[in-house]
Formats: sequence, C-alpha cells, structure tokens
Amino acid sequence: MKDLVGMLLSVIAAFLLYSLLAKISVSMLFLFNFFSLIVIYFALEKGEIYGAFLGAFCGLLQDSFSMSIFGVAGIAKTIIGYSAGYFSSKINVTPIRRNFVFVFLLLCVELIIWSMLYSFIFSERVNTGEGLIFFQPLITAALGSLAFYLIRKLKSTKI
Repeated sequence: MKDLVGMLLSVIAAFLLYSLLAKISVSMLFLFNFFSLIVIYFALEKGEIYGAFLGAFCGLLQDSFSMSIFGVAGIAKTIIGYSAGYFSSKINVTPIRRNFVFVFLLLCVELIIWSMLYSFIFSERVNTGEGLIFFQPLITAALGSLAFYLIRKLKSTKI
C-alpha cells in the first residue's frame, strides 16, 4: 500500500510539474520528461511489472496533454518501464555515472519508439520544437540521475 501511495504522489507531482512547465513555456515541455523519470525510478526500485504498469498509466496521462493519438506515449513508456526493471535486475545501475548512461539510453529508446509510432500513425514529421526534443534524453537523464542519487542518499541516512 505504501508503494502505491508513493507512486500516486509521484505521478501527481509529475503532472503538476508538467502543467507548470506548460504555463511557463511550451518549449520547456520538449526538454523535460518527468513522467519517464517516475516510470524509470519505480521500475528500478520495484521491478519490471511495476515499471510496465506505471509506464502505461503515465504514458496515457501524458497523451491526455497532447492533441494527438491516445496511446502512443503509453506504448513507449510501457516498453521503457519494463526494460528499466528487467535490465536493472541484470546490471548494477546504482553508481551515478552508470545510472546516467542507463537512463539516457532508456530515454533515447523511448524517444525513438515514440517518434516512429507517431510518424507511422500520422504519416507526418514529428514536431521537434525546433530541435529541442533531441536534448530531452540528455537533460532528463542528468536531472533524473541526480534525483535518484539524492533519493538513495536520503533513504540511506534514515534510521
């Protein structure tokens, strides 16, 4: 139950951050992907099943912000959620540099899957926000790796 509450609060926080960024500047939405960080974090902590289900939920929630086909981000986030949980059980990704590379690669795969699905369904070019979306994996991975490191440090200091 504690895990479910933590996931729900994290999704609400990501939703609020996403909404706040949309109010500040729409172009900021191309640089940060908070929903993916939530999915990857819980997949690393709880495993691939949590990651897949949370990825589907967060992807559909993110799709509700867009005016496009409902489910494209849901599929991409489901795949990275499952992959994050699966590969993190095989590889130690807790060191911050390794975590950064792992999260960066997952976010690149998500962007590729999302853009391929989008292009296939719409038969048009993806809106890249004047190229800003290509920086999204790098910026989100840096932010996520730092956040994951700080969360682990806070958890280890609690007695």
